[in-house]
Amino acid sequence: MAPWQRLFCEAHKLDAQYVQLLGPVSKWLAEQIRQGSPLCLGISGSQGSGKSTLAGYLKAALVQQGLRVDCVSLDDFYLSQAERAKRADDIHPLFQTRGVPGTHDTVLAAEVLARFRAQQPLTLPRFDKSMDEPFSSAHWHHCDSLDVLIFEGWCLGIKEQPEQSLTCPINQLEQEQDPDGRYRHSVNHFLKADYQPLFSQLDKLLFLNAGDFSHVARWRLEQEQKLRLSGSQSRRMSKHEITHFVQFFQRLTQWGIKTLPGQCDVELSLSAQRDILTMTGLH
Repeated sequence: MAPWQRLFCEAHKLDAQYVQLLGPVSKWLAEQIRQGSPLCLGISGSQGSGKSTLAGYLKAALVQQGLRVDCVSLDDFYLSQAERAKRADDIHPLFQTRGVPGTHDTVLAAEVLARFRAQQPLTLPRFDKSMDEPFSSAHWHHCDSLDVLIFEGWCLGIKEQPEQSLTCPINQLEQEQDPDGRYRHSVNHFLKADYQPLFSQLDKLLFLNAGDFSHVARWRLEQEQKLRLSGSQSRRMSKHEITHFVQFFQRLTQWGIKTLPGQCDVELSLSAQRDILTMTGLH
């Protein structure tokens, strides 16, 4: 391992196998960049699947090659509590909770990607999950024009569902709080109208496939425990709260597991322990 790889593994509590497994991914990405830049790489995957860690590793690898690279998360584009409250009043109360399509500032995201394409300096927003509010713009990240922008998010690349798929509730949240389907139809509309144009700006899409939604609540709980240990979050969710929270993501996460393998450029299939089992599309 190179010194920077050793430092990365130590900082993220990873073993050397992580670096070895990602060798082909780094090589594939470098080849895509040689074929043309600027390049926007999307990383899609469920909560807790390791998107931000992978984005950070690929950024570090590309910086070592002398490239100008930065990362942004779809989470960084969440609307404020006040903006979500307005959506909750106008459309459905469940839009108060951040997460699904309809709770992000897609106009700002489109502006960021347009500036990236035009090779202009960028300001990347940042969201404070502990306060459930965007950081003030003074804390946003300013960077010069980039060769590569890595954009990660839990629903990146997922297309809207067919209308007939929305008929029946799939969990307790939908059954009790969206019995008439108004919320899920609205989410689906946002996904089609506001998010597909955004996703079309991704040059390549890498999908971390959880394989089964049952892993997601446990992974999300592990994330929460790490935050607790690091002291980086003032408000932590209990196991019960996490079980409730992931239900907001269940419908589209399961839809992504079903559909994204046929749409993405590279698929990394994960075990229940988040180990990479197989890789497809690396050619």
